[in-house]
Amino acid sequence: MLQLSSTLLNKPVLSLRTGNAVATTIAPVINPNNLKIEGFYCQDAAKRRLILVYQDIRDILPQGFVVDDQEVLVEPGELVRLKDVIALNFDIMNKNVVTATKKIGKVTDYATEIETLYIQKIYVAQSIFKSFSGGNLGVDRSQIIEITPSRIVINDPLQATPAHVAATA
Repeated sequence: MLQLSSTLLNKPVLSLRTGNAVATTIAPVINPNNLKIEGFYCQDAAKRRLILVYQDIRDILPQGFVVDDQEVLVEPGELVRLKDVIALNFDIMNKNVVTATKKIGKVTDYATEIETLYIQKIYVAQSIFKSFSGGNLGVDRSQIIEITPSRIVINDPLQATPAHVAATA
């Protein structure tokens, strides 16, 4: 099931052990190489900035993220495997989206598959002139060609794709 980014942020992290909220999600930790949310930056009651790794999430409910215990929240420096991804500090929001020939707009939202936490779609706000004729544009992850620190390159959505001729028996 897909969920928009707004449903994943500013949500409580709920501990099964205590039955209470132990932190609040602030921002995703996104791997730009595969558009996977590797975890979430969280803030606990002591105002520490910790990370909740996606493997430690037991369930995602409308009420928040369910985890076993507060012990799953770790300092960013302790995550050796994610050190490079954390250092990139990649944020997909407001990235320019372009094709090989023109600028399309900026990312305003994205939809994530809840089971795998892969970003499946990005939503692009076009310029005011283009939005009168076309509105916002949804881009599937299969249309993305390249992701750089400053932009996302996609296949031209208005370019006609070649028709495949079906083989007849």
